[in-house]
Amino acid sequence: MADDREGTVAELQKKIKEAFEVFDRESNNTVDVREIGTIVRSLGCCPSEGELHDLIAEVEEEEPTGYIRYEKFLPVMTKVLLEKRYRPIPEDVLLRAFEALDPAKRGFLTKEELIKYMTEEGEPFSQEEMEEMLAATIDPETNAIHYKDYITTMMIDDS
Repeated sequence: MADDREGTVAELQKKIKEAFEVFDRESNNTVDVREIGTIVRSLGCCPSEGELHDLIAEVEEEEPTGYIRYEKFLPVMTKVLLEKRYRPIPEDVLLRAFEALDPAKRGFLTKEELIKYMTEEGEPFSQEEMEEMLAATIDPETNAIHYKDYITTMMIDDS
């Protein structure tokens, strides 16, 4: 049984290293602190802004430099993945949330509706986050998000 877990840890650490290296622009085992959210999300985690802030605080140097070192990031991220923290919201819950924003049951939200919900409700998105999300979600032809298709693309295969 112990071997199985070690195999998992080694596999997780390989994934973490690969994700980290994508953003290690100078190949010096550091990434810009602002990239951490993207790295964490690329590993299938969906932390809230608050959780992400806590995670960054855990991997940052005593004196923040604006960069995160791989040696500090690896053990923390390994633990996060082993504990299955920041799991994505289940598909059916996401679908219900989108449907609640679409009382007419059209199956889509317009770009304007999406901007309104994401910047005025709950934990508002920043302008930059909003632009990134629109680029990833909005169909340029219809200027709408067909959320069932979008949810399918968001789901990460857990096997």
